[in-house]
Amino acid sequence: SPKPGPYVKEMNDAATFYTNRVLKDYKHSDTRHVDWVKSYLNIWSELQAYIKEHHTTGLTWSKTGPVASPMSMRSVLTSGSCLSPPPPPPPPPGPPPILDTETVKDEGTASRSALFAQLNQGEAITKGLRHVSDDQKTHKNPSLRAQCPSVRSPTKSHTPSPTSPKNSPQQSHVPVLELEGKKWRVEYQEDKNDLVISNTELKQVAYIFKCNKSTLQIKGKINSITIDNCKKFGLVFDNVVGIVEVINSRDIQIQVMGKVPTISINKTEGCHIYLSEESLDCEIVSAKSSEMNILIPQDGDYKEFPVPEQFKTAWDGSKLVTEPAEIVG
Repeated sequence: SPKPGPYVKEMNDAATFYTNRVLKDYKHSDTRHVDWVKSYLNIWSELQAYIKEHHTTGLTWSKTGPVASPMSMRSVLTSGSCLSPPPPPPPPPGPPPILDTETVKDEGTASRSALFAQLNQGEAITKGLRHVSDDQKTHKNPSLRAQCPSVRSPTKSHTPSPTSPKNSPQQSHVPVLELEGKKWRVEYQEDKNDLVISNTELKQVAYIFKCNKSTLQIKGKINSITIDNCKKFGLVFDNVVGIVEVINSRDIQIQVMGKVPTISINKTEGCHIYLSEESLDCEIVSAKSSEMNILIPQDGDYKEFPVPEQFKTAWDGSKLVTEPAEIVG
């Protein structure tokens, strides 16, 4: 306790405060620090995705199993059953057979002598070969070739291809919306547009995982929000003091009612962010994403601005200069 995934997320949240200061201090002066922050935060995100796939709950040890001992290597222990004695060892093998070395030596010598005698014939060795006429050659007699069974190539494998297994039914997960320690877990929600989290605290975080066609509203002020592997998901929140992250998702809509310092978008297709008047100084950090749009309030309505996805880089004589390519409407 805590589980590996939530622990990695808490460490990421703890580091966000300091990485935000690095982004603020070096955003316009030294891009190396900005690139380092992106790479550093990506390590946590990739590690969390790896844990969710391979080590969701960490290593599990049996609490009722037997204590490992040499006897356990020779017998199977089952609860409530007695140990059976090991089987007796097999009897020793009998004496090896007596080999008549003289007979073997004589046979080997005779066969070698016959072989050398044939090789010493020279050109006369072909006199024993029989002439084959054209009607007996398979490459010149189609009828004879049709009678011969097909010979498989020794270089190719002829093992039958395994039949594709039937598609196993998708495992259904129980929807989750609960507070676990300092983290709000919102997982596997489907077609729910009335999800609400209230009574929040500043130290709490929200983790939203694999929610589809749903909408969540978070009231109050919390530390951070993460949207992971979601599709067609809408999020409305009041205030976040750390960061809002969108990872491995598609068709996400986020509306900020209050303030948020940073929004990070990674490996996401389609993300619309509605900023409020108070959050116009928010920094948008994106990587490996497409179809990103920021909507700014103007005259009682929202005006849409696309986030560049394509960049051009040129050498100015001393360093590489990267600029976003103009988006042609």
